Amino acid sequence: MAPPEGAPATPSAFYKMLSVPDAQELILSETQALPPVEVPFQQALQHTLAAEVRAAEAVPGFRASIKDGYAVVSSDGPGEYEVAFEAFAGIEDSEFLGAAPGGTRRVRINKAVPPGCDVRQVGSDMAAGEVVLSAGHHIGAAEVGILATVGATKVTVHRKPHVAVLSTGDEVCEPAAPELQPGQIRDANRAMLLAAAAGTGARATDLGIARDTAANVEAALDRAVAEGADILITTGGVSMGDKDFIKPLLERRGTVHFGKVKMKPGKPLTFAKVPVPEQGRSLLVFGLPGNPVSSLVTFHLAVVPCLRKMEGWQEPRLRRLHVRTAMPIKMDPERPEYHRAVAHWARPAGAEPGVCCGELVAASTGGQISSRLLSLRSANVLLEIPQASRASGVLPAGTMVSALVLGDLGAMPVPEVPAPTVLP
Repeated sequence: MAPPEGAPATPSAFYKMLSVPDAQELILSETQALPPVEVPFQQALQHTLAAEVRAAEAVPGFRASIKDGYAVVSSDGPGEYEVAFEAFAGIEDSEFLGAAPGGTRRVRINKAVPPGCDVRQVGSDMAAGEVVLSAGHHIGAAEVGILATVGATKVTVHRKPHVAVLSTGDEVCEPAAPELQPGQIRDANRAMLLAAAAGTGARATDLGIARDTAANVEAALDRAVAEGADILITTGGVSMGDKDFIKPLLERRGTVHFGKVKMKPGKPLTFAKVPVPEQGRSLLVFGLPGNPVSSLVTFHLAVVPCLRKMEGWQEPRLRRLHVRTAMPIKMDPERPEYHRAVAHWARPAGAEPGVCCGELVAASTGGQISSRLLSLRSANVLLEIPQASRASGVLPAGTMVSALVLGDLGAMPVPEVPAPTVLP
């Protein structure tokens, strides 16, 4: 039987399976920071500086009082003085004596002020020429205030990446489809990945759904190139089925760096680079699995570090911390697993609401099958569960494991009941 249109010359089964760390290092080695652009400082929020910012002038630029009170000539010493300008009673070491009929007010200074006391010297906050923000610094609200303080009205930052997202498959329908036919599914992946990309600050472009022909998939790739995308994310079409056209296309148009990763979920994860010589650049392509959980987990593990490096982050990898498991977790016999969980600070019995202390405890989100998107609901960490060994196939409750942070730790839930008892 003749091979299907676009079938790979080398079956996907023969791709070397990489470990997750090796796959991540390969991705980062093929990723470059995007060219710098100059933007008004008000638009620099959530960007990464490509060049340092120095204070053009001293802050403060004059000797400034740090307290409210009475300004006097220190050499005059204690005594009674007429208030030439508005003043208020109640200041330490002074006494309001009253107001004359003509409106003149008098105060008594009971103690001399040491020379230079309670004064901010010139440049005491920021010296002229001081580096106030270094290249690679991520801009938040405080940094915008610093830029305003030093008059840096324009700053040089790395441009935000442009990400195009494509779904593939004849079975995939728009979410608004009024009624599904047998075998059809609503396209959760594309909506989810567009939201995930936008959540990183990237510009996200929706390429829609490519039906199962090699021509449709290639047309979508060409559109991503034409629209100037830095990254193309596809979902589905990267396994070994007759209608999985992604890998053959990428093999023909560029270099497939890997096509399998030893992980659960997400084994078919594919990463490739497609040259765009007419634009003097390359397009990075991530072929994510079609199951929704696999799709979002691999986005976090593979795409997010790539986006961060493009943005100029000095350390683009996901942040890792250690947590105790709140329940036993079964280990997979073939691959390490990225188990979805909700981490929270343990709260001792009797503690007031919002008061947490001690260590982090992680509770599984339940069934971890890669089609069950509910396993990612509220998940803020991926537990790095090792492959099962001959000696043990279950991690007992209370085991300390490493976890990759997915969200904002400041939004970590506070348990309403005392944390479960865990093993020491």
